[in-house]
Amino acid sequence: MAREGMFQDETTLTVSAGRGGDGCCSFRREKYVSMGGPDGGDGGNGGSVFLRAVVHENSLYRISRNRIVQAGNGQPGGGNNRSGASGEDAEVHVPVGTQVFDLQNGNLLADLSSPEEKLLIVQGGRGGRGNSRFSSATNQAPRRFDLGGDGEKRELRLELKLVADVGLIGLPNAGKSTLLSRVTAARPKIANYPFTTLNPCLGIWDSQSTAISPLVLADIPGLIEGAADGKGLGHKFLRHVERTRVLLHLVDCSSDAENPYEDWLAIRKELEAYSGALAKRPTVLVASKIEDEEAEARARSLFEKIGSEGHCLSSVTGRGLEELRTQLLREVSEISNRP
Repeated sequence: MAREGMFQDETTLTVSAGRGGDGCCSFRREKYVSMGGPDGGDGGNGGSVFLRAVVHENSLYRISRNRIVQAGNGQPGGGNNRSGASGEDAEVHVPVGTQVFDLQNGNLLADLSSPEEKLLIVQGGRGGRGNSRFSSATNQAPRRFDLGGDGEKRELRLELKLVADVGLIGLPNAGKSTLLSRVTAARPKIANYPFTTLNPCLGIWDSQSTAISPLVLADIPGLIEGAADGKGLGHKFLRHVERTRVLLHLVDCSSDAENPYEDWLAIRKELEAYSGALAKRPTVLVASKIEDEEAEARARSLFEKIGSEGHCLSSVTGRGLEELRTQLLREVSEISNRP
């Protein structure tokens, strides 16, 4: 995982393919051949630039440090029908979930949402033909040859949407980062003030049993009222939620929370304002920080007002973790099995 402050989910990138090598104009020059024929070889093709989605990258930070990518140029042809070497291709590794836009036109070129998905983004220039290519019965000593073609060039905008099984949502300090740190190896920053989490953080909730699939969880910066209109962390939060299969909605029911029901309602309103489809995503409701009788009573009151069952959870004591994992696995499995 990228270190704190190094996560980046947007960047620009200039990609240039290599130029094709020039064809060669040459004639055979041998000791006992006074009028040798044309033997100019072709130039090599220029290298192309590819984007590949890989699981070991989870941020665009590395790309943002080097925003210019140039593939190799093709080499010119030589005499004795020697072809020039092709230019070396360049491959840029991007995180799974990267969307590729044309910077000038703004149109979406590709959505690299699967591991090892590969995209040819700019094609290398074609190598020029040598003069031996133009030999004919009527023109046995051609001096014509082709210059290598220019490679394509493009300016891109890359935008990352995290791909995860479960997206953790809730107001700041709802307990999302604490839960993630308890059940995964991820170590998000945790403190008792709003917006401790400024960057999305991925973690894998694994099991001792090899028969149980791991769950990929995404801890995403907390919402505030007006986020659907871009306030606070706004669209940076909601963009990452779009990729998740199931939403895990945490509501703080401790004595520090003023009104758990209003907190739940605020998040629901923001999801609906941003996307109707997102608001209909399967959601598991969790009353968090249930560590005393008062918190438990507040949780029961919350479930009654909403008219829905939920989980009582304490990431500190471990209460409710196994039950929560079982339901999340069931929800993810049902979605995966849909046609």
